Formats: sequence, structure tokens, C-alpha cells
Amino acid sequence: MPPAPRTPRSRWIEAGLDALARGGPDAVRVEALAAEMGVTKGGFYGYFDGRTALLDEMLDEWEHRSTGAVLEQVEAEGGDPAERLRLAGRLTFTDELHRIDLAVREWARQDPSVAARLRRIDNTRMEFLRTMFGSFIADPDEVEARSTLIFALAIGRHFIAADHPGRTHLEAINLAGELLLRPAL
Repeated sequence: MPPAPRTPRSRWIEAGLDALARGGPDAVRVEALAAEMGVTKGGFYGYFDGRTALLDEMLDEWEHRSTGAVLEQVEAEGGDPAERLRLAGRLTFTDELHRIDLAVREWARQDPSVAARLRRIDNTRMEFLRTMFGSFIADPDEVEARSTLIFALAIGRHFIAADHPGRTHLEAINLAGELLLRPAL
């Protein structure tokens, strides 16, 4: 009988990201992940030197998906700056990636190395926003304000509990985003 196939490295990373989104970094435990996946933890050590290595690779994967891959796709698809901003927002803040993003932000409050990585990633995102807004807004203060506001809206939209008379929550968020994407007067 041939040996059972090894659980792929990517599956461990996926399970870790899901656990992180559900319960923060303390929820990322090798035994718990193995039990959840229905495998033994022995295969884990064929890929990772320990839990810290898994956490690092999870952050690498999150960064790639939410920044590198997004910017590559936006560049490949092109379009005017407003279209590129919309696409970047849709790709970056899917429900799945947003859950992970929020968990990483909470983790960064407790871990200086995660905070440094998050700052670098957020700076990359903000530079993209500044470049896009700067292509149709001349005032640098307005570019910075719009970049900050649209980024804050993307990250914080799930924290808004207000009612929006005559509109759904999503409609109100989209209205705010479209307002920010309008050309300068």
C-alpha cells in the first residue's frame, strides 16, 4: 500500500490564516490545525521549523494576496485611475481577506514585528492610493485626505453600526467611496 499523500504546505498556511481570522494568533496551534484538517501534526514539521515559521509564512501569504497580487492584477487590467482604485478595493477587501486583515491589525497591536510589517504594507497601499488620486487631483493635501479617507473606509466599514435610511449599509459605503473618486471641482 503506498504511503498516504502528505498534507500540502499551502493547506497548513490556509488553515492557519483561517484560525487567525477566527481567533487571532493564539488560535494558530499546530495540534488544533492538524485536528481540524483531519491529519497528524507530523507532516507539519516536514515543512516548518515550528509555529513561528508557520506564522511568518502566513503573513507572507496574506501580504502577497492582499498587496502584491492585487497590484499585479490592477496593473495588468489597467483602466483609468478611478477604475483601478475600485478594482484594488474589490480585490483587497473581499470578505475573506478583510477578516484576515482585521486579525493582523489586532495582532499588530501586541507584536512589534507584525506592526512593522503592517506599517510597510499599509505604506505600499497608501502609496498606490496617492499615485492614483494624484493622477487626477492636483492639490497634495486633497490627495492625502482622499487616500486616507478611502483607506479608512475600506478597513473600517464593518465597524460602522449606523442605520442608513433608505439605503443598505453596502449602498452607503459605496456612495462614500464614489464621492471620494469624483474629480476635483
